[in-house]
Amino acid sequence: MIKEECGVFGIWSPKEQELAPSVYLGLYALQHRGQESCGIVVNHNGQFSSYKDLGLVSDVFTNENLKNLGPGTAAVGHVRYGTTGANIRANVQPIEVHHVNGNLAVAHNGNLTNSTALRRQLELTGAIFHSTSDTETIAYFLTKERLTCSTIEKAVSSTMEKIEGAYSLILMTQDKLLAVRDPNGYRPLCYGQTQDGCYVIASETAALDTVGAKFIRDVEPGEIVVFSDSGIKSITSHCKTAKKSLCVFEYIYFARPDSVIDGVSVHASRLKAGSLLAKEHPVEADVVIGVPDSGLDAALGYAQESGIPYGLGFVKNKYIGRTFINPGQTERANKVKIKLNPISQTVKGKRVVLIDDSIVRGTTSGHIVQLVREAGAKEVHVRISSPPFTAPCYYGTDVPDCEHLIACNHSLEEITKIIGADSLGYLSIEGALSLGPDRGLCCKCFKTT
Repeated sequence: MIKEECGVFGIWSPKEQELAPSVYLGLYALQHRGQESCGIVVNHNGQFSSYKDLGLVSDVFTNENLKNLGPGTAAVGHVRYGTTGANIRANVQPIEVHHVNGNLAVAHNGNLTNSTALRRQLELTGAIFHSTSDTETIAYFLTKERLTCSTIEKAVSSTMEKIEGAYSLILMTQDKLLAVRDPNGYRPLCYGQTQDGCYVIASETAALDTVGAKFIRDVEPGEIVVFSDSGIKSITSHCKTAKKSLCVFEYIYFARPDSVIDGVSVHASRLKAGSLLAKEHPVEADVVIGVPDSGLDAALGYAQESGIPYGLGFVKNKYIGRTFINPGQTERANKVKIKLNPISQTVKGKRVVLIDDSIVRGTTSGHIVQLVREAGAKEVHVRISSPPFTAPCYYGTDVPDCEHLIACNHSLEEITKIIGADSLGYLSIEGALSLGPDRGLCCKCFKTT
C-alpha cells in the first residue's frame, strides 16, 4: 500500500491572472512535506494546463514552464512524499481526469485504509489504473458518482461515504475549487485570502504566509468547502460523524514550526513536548542540544524547564533531504554523516542531553549518538519528544510494521544499549495527547491496542 505524507495547495481567483508562480511559492513552502515529485495544474476557462515531474520544486519548475502554464482563475499544486511503492511519474500529482462532465484535478494528502478493496471493485467493473496511488481511486469514484449526481459537491459527499482513512483533498473542476477533509481530520487543511481577493487553500498556514494570504480558518473534519463565482459554500453533512483525530506527528515532526494547525502553534507544541520531557525524564547534564530540525524546539523547551543550558549541537546541511522519508535504509544511514555535523565546542567533555523527535528503526539514532561521542561528549542522554512506536500507521505516516520497529522488539534498556546512549527517555502517551487541540489527536502508532 502506498503511504504518503504530502502537501497540497490551491488558489481560486476572482479574475484571470498568472497563478502558477504563486502555487510555486506555496509548494516551495510545503517542500518539507514531500520531496519526491511535484506538480501544478492551472484552469483556463475550463481547459487545464499542467506540468509535473519527479524532483524538488526548485528543480522541476523553471520560469519558462511556469509561464507556459498560462493564466487562469484557479490552480492546484502538490508535493509528494512516497515512503513505499514506486517513485514513478505516473504517481505524480495532481491527478487529472477528463470525463463527460468536464475536467477534474485531484491533490491528496493522506492514505486510504480501504483503497485495495475499492481498487479491486473498480477493476472488476472495467476500470484501468495508470498509477499505484490511492489518489487515483478517489478520482475514479468522484467521476463515477458524478454520472448520477447533479453537482460535484454531491459526488464528493457520496464518495466520502465509500472511502475510509486519511484524506485532505483539493479538487479543481471547470468552474469550482473544493477543499475536503476526512471526518476524522487526520491531516491538516486550511484556507485564507489575499489582498486582491484570491482564496488560498493549503496544508499549512506557513504556505498561506508565503503568498501573502491572511488565514481565515481550518477546514473542519468532514467539511467540504466550495469556492466558485457564487462565493464560498460550506457543506457539513459529514462533520461530527467520527472522532476527531489529527495526526499527532504533525506537531512532533511533519509541520513547519511557524505553522498553526487547528488553532495550535507547532512551535509552542514542540516547546511543550520538551518541557514535559524534562519533567518526565530529568537528568544531570551540562548542555541540551537538539537534532535539526524538529528536535530543536523540543530541546529549547527541555532546557527552559530543566535549567540546563541550551547549545547548538549540530550544523545541518540544508541541501540534504530528510532521512526519515528516504525509502532506502542504506541511503538513510549514509546521509546522516553528510547531513549533520556536530559542533565539538558545544559538547566536548560535557554531559549532553540529546533531543530528537522519534526513534523508528534505531539505526539513525545510533549514528547520531556516535557522532556526538566522537565530538568529545562525556555522556549522551537521549530524550525523544514522542512515545515509542509500537504499531504501524495506516494513515500516511512512515511507520512500518512491527518487524522493523525497534520498540516492538526490544526493551528500553536494550534500545539504550543499541543506540549507544547512557540513558533514554520517551515522551509519555499522555504527554503526546496534550500537544494538540483538546478535540483529539491520533496516537495509534504509539499504542498496541
